[in-house]
Amino acid sequence: MDAGAAQGAGAGSAEAAGAADREPLTEELLARLLASATPQEYLERTQVGERDLAAYLHALLGQKGLTRAGVLRASGVNPSFGYQVFQGVRGPSRDTAIALAFGFGCDLREAQRLLRRAGHSELYCKVRRDAVIIFCLEHGYTRFECDDELFRLGEKTIGSGPAEASK
Repeated sequence: MDAGAAQGAGAGSAEAAGAADREPLTEELLARLLASATPQEYLERTQVGERDLAAYLHALLGQKGLTRAGVLRASGVNPSFGYQVFQGVRGPSRDTAIALAFGFGCDLREAQRLLRRAGHSELYCKVRRDAVIIFCLEHGYTRFECDDELFRLGEKTIGSGPAEASK
């Protein structure tokens, strides 16, 4: 997986869209760190820890030509809460971040990045439920089709958790 720091960028800019496309691999960042004369040099050259979810969501909107309303509708996320997530006012639960990934039509790599930016663990193929979600993401399922598959296999559906807006 390409866990690593995001190359920070302003929301909506071409630079933000580029950051959504290409995030350095962990191995690349480690090589930069080890090649640096001091930790400070590395930190000044690399924006480690810059994991702004709202900026990433806006970059995805631009990259995929989508609207917030369309993403929220496709994800099944409460619009009021969803707009707060897009504004960076509230953070999503792991399942809400997964639902947003489906709403964006993310592939696995984009979904993993979205989860990291939201402060959650990545999907892991050794976890039964995560394996189903990974399969659904990679095969272009909608969030609701994924819920059907999860239910069919006896796993907790994405939309079955407590109401997000009440948190």
